[in-house]
Amino acid sequence: MMKVILRDVLKSKGVQVSESHLDILEQRWQSIQYLKADIEHAVLDDYDIALTSTPGGDHVE
Repeated sequence: MMKVILRDVLKSKGVQVSESHLDILEQRWQSIQYLKADIEHAVLDDYDIALTSTPGGDHVE
């Protein structure tokens, strides 16, 4: 069923996808949905991540 939905959405956007690629897209979409569900039920304090940029290099003072 997911494959039909993916095909229709992509077709409506003018994207043509082969059956083999459609199988791959379906698997990846299911994986994304699984990860999304996991994040929605997570305690966000447990996922404290920071990204910093140090101008001029990767040194830390």
